[in-house]
Amino acid sequence: MSSVQIEKAKKFRALHKLPLTVGAPIEPASPGAFIFPNPWDSGSARILAGLGFDALATTSAGFAFSLGRRDGGVTRDQALAHCRVIADATDLPVAADLEKCFGDDPKTVAETIRLAGATGIIGGSVEDASGDDRRPIYDFALAVERVSAAVEAARGLPFPFTLTARAENFLHGHASLDDTIRRLSAFASAGAEVLYAPGLPSLEAIRAVCQALAPHPVNVLAGMKGKAFRAKELAAVGVRRISLGGCLARLAYTGLIDAAGEMREKGTFSFTDHAISQAEISKFMVARSEQAEV
Repeated sequence: MSSVQIEKAKKFRALHKLPLTVGAPIEPASPGAFIFPNPWDSGSARILAGLGFDALATTSAGFAFSLGRRDGGVTRDQALAHCRVIADATDLPVAADLEKCFGDDPKTVAETIRLAGATGIIGGSVEDASGDDRRPIYDFALAVERVSAAVEAARGLPFPFTLTARAENFLHGHASLDDTIRRLSAFASAGAEVLYAPGLPSLEAIRAVCQALAPHPVNVLAGMKGKAFRAKELAAVGVRRISLGGCLARLAYTGLIDAAGEMREKGTFSFTDHAISQAEISKFMVARSEQAEV
């Protein structure tokens, strides 16, 4: 932990309108949302930072794809090493997609949060998706206990770690808005500061979640087909933070697949006309003389 990490943590909390002291009462904040994009490697992190975003988040899916694996196929050690890579890539605050914190039991959840705090990130998430197709969502009591363990670990860190708790119902075939709000409300009562239910189906559902959880900041997932809400629309219904998950990584892979298809099927290379130049990309990257400083 360093003074740099503390300053990043403070900047991140300011974006959410959260008090600098973890656990202090959250006051109602003025409307407004910030976009919180998800790089999948150092290069994409540097590009997003260079384009003027205020904070970044890792993506479990994007990172897994970069290793040739499916989402959920990365070990905790690999994920933590990746957190360090992204946190070191720029001067921006970086929060982590920690999936289910790589364990079912609250003790493992707490351990993951403590280890993540040592990588240079300033926030992270814990979700209630179990990874078990037979019972994809943790039982309510266990889900709350896991969030409580994450909160306790986060508050024990030597900087203001911002904890996000996720309710995954809508991504796993249980499209119950009532149960989602019940879970998120319980997570907030357990001490989670940011709440997140990926896959909410409409602005009306998003508004209901934001109203039920106020004044806690709510994150919404953009980049899902059929749910291309505008940032202004999301801010108007109470959203504070907008993330994209693996969408940017998927978009990059879409470009690769489309280009490969053109080469194989047509033997043409028209996609090169739309590719950004090496010089333009290099403007975002570190020169050899600067490498020791990064």
